[in-house]
Amino acid sequence: MPYPQFDRRLLRLQPLACRQHDLTLEIIQPLGTPVSFQHPALPILAQRLLQARQRGAARILLMGAHVLRAGTQRFLIDLMRRGLISLIAMNGAGPIHDWEFALIGASTESVARYVSTGEFGLWEETGGINDALVRGVRDGLGFGESIGRAIAEGRFPHKDISVLAEAYRLRVPVTVHIGIGYDIIHEHPNADGAILGRASYTDFLIFAEHIRTLEGGVVLNFGSAVMGPEVYLKALAMARNVAHQQGQRIAHFTTAVFDLVPLDDDYRRQAPKSDPRYYFRPWKTILVRTVADGGESFYISGDHKDTLPALWHAVQQLEQQGEAPAPADITSSPTSEVTAPATTESCGQAVAQTPTSSVPPSSP
Repeated sequence: MPYPQFDRRLLRLQPLACRQHDLTLEIIQPLGTPVSFQHPALPILAQRLLQARQRGAARILLMGAHVLRAGTQRFLIDLMRRGLISLIAMNGAGPIHDWEFALIGASTESVARYVSTGEFGLWEETGGINDALVRGVRDGLGFGESIGRAIAEGRFPHKDISVLAEAYRLRVPVTVHIGIGYDIIHEHPNADGAILGRASYTDFLIFAEHIRTLEGGVVLNFGSAVMGPEVYLKALAMARNVAHQQGQRIAHFTTAVFDLVPLDDDYRRQAPKSDPRYYFRPWKTILVRTVADGGESFYISGDHKDTLPALWHAVQQLEQQGEAPAPADITSSPTSEVTAPATTESCGQAVAQTPTSSVPPSSP
């Protein structure tokens, strides 16, 4: 006999116009923003990205949603436009921030405030992501491409800062790797678990296929402590499985982790199990284990609002100097103001219902 389940028809949804937003477009950094952050690994990583682009190898960026909250959208978009990122992987919160910024020019709410009143996450327009996924899955698309298409082709006033919309336009995959129940859109009456799973698993297979071109490539992990390293690890195992059958190897590539956790200078060696940092997956997975057969890894500690623009500036400097060197022999690589959507309902009188479609219609 099945256990009792929560009846989502009881939920009261409210329009985003009723929410107090913690972040607005003011946090979006322009490309010309000066940077003071420096790190000796940045010029090396910039060079590796340029080399990987030249040889057509994977240039993958794994990221947590805080990278978007840090206002780095224009840097990510420009790196994609220049071919320096060939795939972005993010968790389920990433598309939510991207959608809300594109739609109303604001995102993020106070968990402490809204969970106390039972309002956290239950905003009508944000639930439109679920409707976009239904349409995307129907057309055979994954999570990232479904949302990117909806923003790119819909009436989103600020789509110019949407990473997913620009990726859709450029044909750069954005893969979204979710956990059911992790994200606010899973609270909504129109959330369909099968659709969510299908969309995200499609993205996992897209990611795994892309990993097959990692030899001579680059993997950058910005602030993803679990999703990034775990998805990368499984996909790399799949890709190497096939490569070994074909007499090939995926071993010579560069990885880098950008995070706040302080690591020792000897970060290319795994921490002992007695050290709590052993359980920091980016260290043991991205910096040590997966590059042990001929790759090289780097760790950069700093705030994403500083480190990602600093990497962009490092690439910019090399290109302006004409230093886009020929790819090295990979077999010898070392080891080692905000306008909310109009609503006719007051904030305290929104009626529970299963939304038909919260997605803005496509522009004519």
